[in-house]
Amino acid sequence: MIIALSGTPGTGKTSVSEVLRNRNLEVIDFNKEARENNFLIGKDIKRDSNFVDIEKFNKYIIKNYSEKKLIIIEGHLSHLLKIAEKIILLRCHPKILKNNLTKKGWKKEKIKENIEAEILDIILCEATEIHEESNIFEIDVSNKSIIEIADDIIDLTKNNFKNMKKFKIGRVDWSEEILKQF
Repeated sequence: MIIALSGTPGTGKTSVSEVLRNRNLEVIDFNKEARENNFLIGKDIKRDSNFVDIEKFNKYIIKNYSEKKLIIIEGHLSHLLKIAEKIILLRCHPKILKNNLTKKGWKKEKIKENIEAEILDIILCEATEIHEESNIFEIDVSNKSIIEIADDIIDLTKNNFKNMKKFKIGRVDWSEEILKQF
């Protein structure tokens, strides 16, 4: 099973991935794979981000990982991979997200853009354009430790994503936050 672990930058994907690796799960770093395998096709200078050839990346995953029992692809673009069978989106309250991105030293403009993306469900909307809603799950990480988030992901995989209503999409809603000043 190929699982995409996605979410707005600053939601904890990388930290959770380290815990999952330590628990003997195979986790692929989307950004690292994209760089090392020449899937980068341009750069958005204003946003200081790369454009990735998602189709090429998708074919690479099919060729190299589709036979694996369980593989997690971590990165804020991983939900765009059509080969992903399940999508786990990490969601974070905008105030906490702002603190996380500020600690990383991000510029105010980039922080604001990512907070807006989280409030407007941009990644969720992108995921639903590609994947069936029944294959997309959200974890509100706002008041959870990295260990608790990793435990949630492991529970999802162990239960084959069944009877996990608390992670169904639509339960996380930051829309009221758009009216607040960040």
